[in-house]
Amino acid sequence: MAKSKFTPGRRTGNPAAGAKPQMAAAAAASTVTVDAPVAKPRTSPAQFFSQVRAEARKIVWPSRKETWITSVMVFIMVIIASLFFWVVDAGLGFASRIILAIGQ
Repeated sequence: MAKSKFTPGRRTGNPAAGAKPQMAAAAAASTVTVDAPVAKPRTSPAQFFSQVRAEARKIVWPSRKETWITSVMVFIMVIIASLFFWVVDAGLGFASRIILAIGQ
């Protein structure tokens, strides 16, 4: 059978509540040291540009067909969004005219 984490007697539900004061003092007395940040070696301009060229070779450019399809999809979404906002604007304008006409 597994042993209980708690000591016998009154259980508080918080195991840290019954911690001994000596343990807390020892934990507070320990110090933490932080190492100084390590300086990165500087990159020469020639090495930088060779790394840029190496990364540029990894780029996969979209084909003309993919660009065309994406452009058409963007225009369709713009039309749908403009129609939606036009309908919402017209509906809110109509509702505000109705509400303002009540007070006359």
